[in-house]
Amino acid sequence: MNADTPTSAGLPEASLVVKGVTHAFGPKKALDDVSLEAPSSAFTALVGQNGAGKTTLFSLITRLYDNRSGSIRVLGHDVRRQPAEALSRMGVVFQSRTLDLELSVMQNLLYHAALHGIGRSAAKRAAATALSRVGLESRAKDRVRALSGGQMRRVEIARALLHGPSLLLLDEPTTGLDIGSRRQLLEEVRRLIAEDGIGVLWATHLVDEIEVADRVVALHKGRVMASGSVGEIRARGKSEDVGAAFLRIIGEDDEALSRVSA
Repeated sequence: MNADTPTSAGLPEASLVVKGVTHAFGPKKALDDVSLEAPSSAFTALVGQNGAGKTTLFSLITRLYDNRSGSIRVLGHDVRRQPAEALSRMGVVFQSRTLDLELSVMQNLLYHAALHGIGRSAAKRAAATALSRVGLESRAKDRVRALSGGQMRRVEIARALLHGPSLLLLDEPTTGLDIGSRRQLLEEVRRLIAEDGIGVLWATHLVDEIEVADRVVALHKGRVMASGSVGEIRARGKSEDVGAAFLRIIGEDDEALSRVSA
């Protein structure tokens, strides 16, 4: 274990540790003293309604924005002081699709691999392995435009895995997908955790994407309102239904449940 990697009692080594991060756009605070952990070999759901600050937090973790307060560490590496080391250990799937629709699946992956400094021969091997992991090896030569929305997301996950990250960040990855595609994507990500020990931070507003074994961080209006196991969230919200518990934690009426589970 890396001596400078923070850990929490009873949890695996943390893939991601965020401490005391505040971020504002002009006078408006998007994040207010946010702290959270995403353990290795675990699925951490960052749950919040639209505008909660999930995408802003992802932008800070990935260095699209500069965190001027607090600290963000990936496998012990501070993203401000050691950006290359931190970024090399994470794979990212953003909410907005970022594949080139006119290129083939393989061409998209090879281009991304080149940005990571992976040689062409090694990149082809890594891309073939990653596509196999997400069940799309037969579509390598197809143009991305010919894929379904769920298949495009799986290509983005394959792309994120090319350089062998220890942390996978996914920002609302099921947006626009049908129920079957959502389920398949979740199953594939959970399989990666089980097989590779990857730490996952999955941002969502859909509470039905959470399973009993997951860890949950409830984000509301830029603040972490609660974090812990599903059981702890249920106890904190005084409800066996995790959606209702979340709404009580953030101070919403139960009638608003449809806004986070629809």
